[in-house]
Amino acid sequence: MDNQYRDASNLNARIALHTRFSTNEHGWVRWLFNQLSLPPGARVLEIGCGTGKLWAENLHRLPESWSVTLTDASPGMLREAEGNLGGTGRFRFQVADARELPFEDGTFDAVIANHVLHHVSERRRAISETARVLADNGALYTATGGRRHMREMNRMVQILDPAHPDDGLAERSIGGFSLDNGADQLSPHFLDVSLRRYEDALVVTEAQPLVDYVLSAMTVQEAIARLPETEIQTRVSRLTEVLEREISDRGAIHITKDTGLFVARN
Repeated sequence: MDNQYRDASNLNARIALHTRFSTNEHGWVRWLFNQLSLPPGARVLEIGCGTGKLWAENLHRLPESWSVTLTDASPGMLREAEGNLGGTGRFRFQVADARELPFEDGTFDAVIANHVLHHVSERRRAISETARVLADNGALYTATGGRRHMREMNRMVQILDPAHPDDGLAERSIGGFSLDNGADQLSPHFLDVSLRRYEDALVVTEAQPLVDYVLSAMTVQEAIARLPETEIQTRVSRLTEVLEREISDRGAIHITKDTGLFVARN
């Protein structure tokens, strides 16, 4: 996990695929921002802010009266977010672990966790922390994927890592906190939990962004790290050839997306 997010390179490979080839023209970060229902003067915390993309793409829509604190467990990632947003003077930045948030009880009107909680060990503790720092009538906005998300990627992963199981890349990466089980984990800490789904898919017309996406996965990186460099190059070349042939034959590779947002109110 530390190596996976020491900087934004792996995250950016995944973002690039979705940015270029998603069918929903509204865009994920714009849709996510639209879900925030907050009063003037709202105090907002984002945990696992990554590169700050949510705010960079919605900066022109950010109410002047909101106070926004961005945190990430990775100092390298937080530096990227501060580089992207620090010049605006609109944000506070702080390295923080979601399992032990350095804020007083009831500090925020909203906490945002955008595709974050499935990464966190001791998830129950992290969810409890988000509830603790929320003010009365505050809300947690936490996004994740479902078991069908990116299921077509599994066969691509298996070209690089034949030992990879058939349960799917998404199931292994987000299965701990997904659209299918997230409500059960949130309910002990919040009075009301609702799910909002985001309708989207990928229609990919270039092989390289898919290869980059697969190579960004932690399970793939761990599997091929033990291989000689020549074997890694052979497997990557094989994957690239397979994808290029499919795109040539079919015009595009279609990939399922199954994502959404839980809104949990205390």
